[in-house]
Amino acid sequence: MQPKHLILGEILRPHGVRGELRVRLLTDFPERISQLKSVYLGTDPNGKVTAYNVESMRMNQEYGLLKLKGIDDRTEAERYRQLLVMIDLKHAVPLEAGEFYLYELIGLEVRTEDGEVLGTLTEVLETGANDVYVVKGAQHGEVLVPVLPETIIKTDIAAKQVIVRLPAGLLPGKAKTLKHSRLTASIPRAYAVLKYPKIIRRETP
Repeated sequence: MQPKHLILGEILRPHGVRGELRVRLLTDFPERISQLKSVYLGTDPNGKVTAYNVESMRMNQEYGLLKLKGIDDRTEAERYRQLLVMIDLKHAVPLEAGEFYLYELIGLEVRTEDGEVLGTLTEVLETGANDVYVVKGAQHGEVLVPVLPETIIKTDIAAKQVIVRLPAGLLPGKAKTLKHSRLTASIPRAYAVLKYPKIIRRETP
């Protein structure tokens, strides 16, 4: 499902006393935030959001320090903890041929090279080394497919299909021993401004 908005980051806390917001970045294009006229704040990419004009954006280590018009002191900035910073789709960075946004993967049918249907791609997890596709189907239940060049053979957004070459022994459940983590339980990572296929930069608190 195409979301109304894509996520640029999550507000962690105020920074300083002049209303800056410390943001955990969830975008491959943080440098573009300072060029935006406005961003949207809210808790759900498909829910109610409020537009704020961007005054400035600067980096502090791996985090962004975002200044929005009308948020001018630390007390006011405290109100925005844990809100998502978002952009509407029309202002998203145009992707090159063969690239796609993470949200476009959700709902795709996953098949092996031999034509066996494994199920539907429902989520993308982080493991530290590589991402993992969560695939749910009737025959094997939940299958965790590592996102590696030798594993993901073809992704066809138009045909709504992913073709995979499963590592030996992955079925029926060895991949379930993989340790994974979500950025936070509240963030629908599929709507982050992350493009595939590529090795994306990881943000850690």
